[in-house]
Amino acid sequence: AFALIRPPGHHASPDHCWGFCFFNNVAISIAKLRQEGIIDTAVILDIDLHFGDGTENIFGNVPEITYFHPEDSGRQGFMDSISRFLGNQSADMIAVSAGFDRHEEDWGGQLKTEDYLTIGQMVKEFSERVCLGRRYGVLEGGYNHAVLGRNVKAFVEGLS
Repeated sequence: AFALIRPPGHHASPDHCWGFCFFNNVAISIAKLRQEGIIDTAVILDIDLHFGDGTENIFGNVPEITYFHPEDSGRQGFMDSISRFLGNQSADMIAVSAGFDRHEEDWGGQLKTEDYLTIGQMVKEFSERVCLGRRYGVLEGGYNHAVLGRNVKAFVEGLS
């Protein structure tokens, strides 16, 4: 599943909002799934250019939730860090804070459209291996509308 919503949310904390974010959509959904007993543990992979400080503020002291925002180490380093991270995790579900502002034609100037397809595929493979296939993404950043659609499409194709 993919939530194509605006505004983004990963900068929103329980008592603070900034960076265009008012509600932390990923955090709300994970908390709801936990409250309903559907999941106990979750991995949140944040691929946005900017660190999701709101998500970290909400779940930083919750051992059942693992938040990961790859370091900016170049295109290949970024992709490798995601692969390494997913290779060492276990959880009931994976959620992706799917920001597309790392694209070479957006603020980050780093990733290509095909990288988003690959990231989606990595998340799908992880979820099928570890989480009974449970996975979803939520749109975060991505500000160049000329490329945002094709990047989202590539990610969703990989995730599907």
